[in-house]
Amino acid sequence: MLRSVQIEQAMEKLKGKVHQTPLKQSTTLNYLTNADVYLKMENLQKTGSFKLRGAMNKILSLSEKEMEKGILAASAGNHAQGVALAASLRGIKSKIYMPKHTPFSKASATKGYGAEIVLTGETYNESYQKAVEDLKQNGSTFVHAFDDEMVIAGQGTVGLEMLQQNDALDVVFAPIGGGGLISGVVLAIKAFKPSVKVIGVQAAGAPATYQRFTGQKWKTPQAVHTIADGILVKEPGAITYPIIEKYVDEVVTVTDEEIAHAIMFMLEREKMLVEGAGAAALAAILSKKVAIDGKKVGCIISGGNVDPVQIPTYKELSNRTMRLYYTG
Repeated sequence: MLRSVQIEQAMEKLKGKVHQTPLKQSTTLNYLTNADVYLKMENLQKTGSFKLRGAMNKILSLSEKEMEKGILAASAGNHAQGVALAASLRGIKSKIYMPKHTPFSKASATKGYGAEIVLTGETYNESYQKAVEDLKQNGSTFVHAFDDEMVIAGQGTVGLEMLQQNDALDVVFAPIGGGGLISGVVLAIKAFKPSVKVIGVQAAGAPATYQRFTGQKWKTPQAVHTIADGILVKEPGAITYPIIEKYVDEVVTVTDEEIAHAIMFMLEREKMLVEGAGAAALAAILSKKVAIDGKKVGCIISGGNVDPVQIPTYKELSNRTMRLYYTG
C-alpha cells in the first residue's frame, strides 16, 4: 500500500511546479455552521483543479523510455488538463479520451495545453474503456485519473499543505469520485495527525464508494448522473478503495440541489466560481451531514472549472434547496 513518505517525496518534486493554494476562512460560513471552516482553494490551482498535482507527480517520474510513445489518459475534464500541461512541460505528446458531454471549458482548455482530445462515451468509465483499447494498440504510457500510486501521492500533497497551513484542524471534508484525492489526503493526514477525522463526500447520483463503505449491497450501476461531472464515476478504484476503507472515518452523500446551493454560496458570498465536484465537500458542511459545531474544519474546494452556461441551472437547483429549507 502507498506510504506517506511517497507523499512527502511528491511535495518536494512539485515545489515550483504547482501553487501552494490558500487556506481561507469565510465569516458568513463560520456563522452559518457554528464552526471555524477553512477552505482549501484548489480552484485557484494551475489548470483550476487539484488534479495537476497527481498528473505532474506521475509525469515527472517517467523514464525516457516511458515517454517515447507519448502519454495516454482518460478524464472527465480536470485530470485531462493536468496531464496535458504536465506532458507539454516535459515535451511529451498526450492523447486524452473524454466523455462526449464534457463541459466545453474543460475540453477547450485541455486542447489549449497541447493535448489531442477524443470525445467519446457518456461517462468517464466509457471514455476509459476506449483509452484502454488505444493503449493495447499503441503501447503509450497510461496516466490513470486516480488508480495510480504516483497520482495518489501527488493528490496527497493537498492534505500535507493543509496541515502545514493549520495544524489545529479537527476534521477534513473531501470529495470522492474515483478516490484519488481522498486516498492521498487521508494517508497524509493520518500519518502526521491521526486525531483528525476525514469525511468523504459523494454525489447521491454516483454513490458507489458510499454504498460499499456503508455495507450496502452494491453492483456497478447501468447509469450514474450528477451535476458534479468531476466525480461522476461508476465504481471506486482498486487501489483507492482499500485506502478509503481502512483510513477514512465516514462517507456521506449530497444531492445535486445541495451541491448547487454550495456553488451559488461560493459565487454570491465569496465571489469564487467553483464547479460541482469542487463544491461537494462544502455542500456536506452547509447541509449539516456531520456534526461540526465548535470544531476547526478543513474543506477541500477541489476545482473551479465551471461551464458558465450551467450557472442558471445551478441557481434554480439552489433555489429549490432554499425553498425546502424555509418550508421545512
